[in-house]
Amino acid sequence: MAEIDWSLRSLRRGGPKVSALSLGTSAWKDAIAGGRDPRAVLDRVLTGATAPELTTIDTSNNYGQGVSESIIGEAIQGAVPEGVLLASKLDCDPVSGDFSGDRMRRSLEESLERLGVDRLPLLHLHDPNELSYTEAFAVGGPIEALIRMRAEGLVDRIGISGAWAPMLVQYAATGLFDAVVTHNRYTLVDRSAEILLQVCAERSVAVFNAAPYGSAPLAKWPAPTERYAYVPAHPELAASVDAMGRAAQERDVPLGAAALQFSLRDPRVTSTIIGVNTLEQLEQTVDWATRAVPEQLWAELEALVPPAYTWQEAPGPSVWDDLPRALWEHLAA
Repeated sequence: MAEIDWSLRSLRRGGPKVSALSLGTSAWKDAIAGGRDPRAVLDRVLTGATAPELTTIDTSNNYGQGVSESIIGEAIQGAVPEGVLLASKLDCDPVSGDFSGDRMRRSLEESLERLGVDRLPLLHLHDPNELSYTEAFAVGGPIEALIRMRAEGLVDRIGISGAWAPMLVQYAATGLFDAVVTHNRYTLVDRSAEILLQVCAERSVAVFNAAPYGSAPLAKWPAPTERYAYVPAHPELAASVDAMGRAAQERDVPLGAAALQFSLRDPRVTSTIIGVNTLEQLEQTVDWATRAVPEQLWAELEALVPPAYTWQEAPGPSVWDDLPRALWEHLAA
């Protein structure tokens, strides 16, 4: 892996520029309910008062039932500051689960209204995890709607955001998308997205790597690892987190710093999305991102990666393999 490159990166085909770190907003509603206010974090990002630069904001139609987008909209007052990239996502109907093209259009309209803007530089289809490829790529379906939004100039670039790495591999391989968002699947202890990163690099598809801490355990060590990626952690994966924590401690490095820099150092990762709810968390993120990590530690941590069967998706055949070209070639023009 290379040293961290803090320069802004352009999405393909001369697209907008994104920063190596992206501000994640998925937990803002819960943060406010718990007495923490992310508005101070947002203000610092919008005013360019972060170093290294953090100029990319990641949100979604359904984050906090629209609360995250509403907070952003109130802050920007219809004008995104120059140099700041705002990315959102299309969500299914939260009640009915409707993922139709018509619902995608309403999802975009809701987001634009909350945000107070008339277009977006980057828009992802969010969590089509329960959709078959036939449903996703159907005429009148969600992907056709997303591509049409780009053609109509409502969005500059489009992406796909989901859970299962093998599913995202198939979407990325079509060449229809400018970006993918993967989460919890490219971390110190889980390499489920390795093939996805390879495919995206080959096709110049931007990768947004979210949840590099595995949704907390790599950031909270030495607390016991009971869960990873929202589910009970495999015992061997939990043991690996603990072993890595002790190895990092011996080198006087917080395990969270190593976990964050593991993502930031990989040239195949365009931006690393970090959920930040308070100024204290923002300052910790900057500290961890810039903390010196001895080169020897990376080899030690690599030797402690748990077996692939402990990951979210182990390498090998998957139910998501082999997306028939006939399902999406009508969208490739």
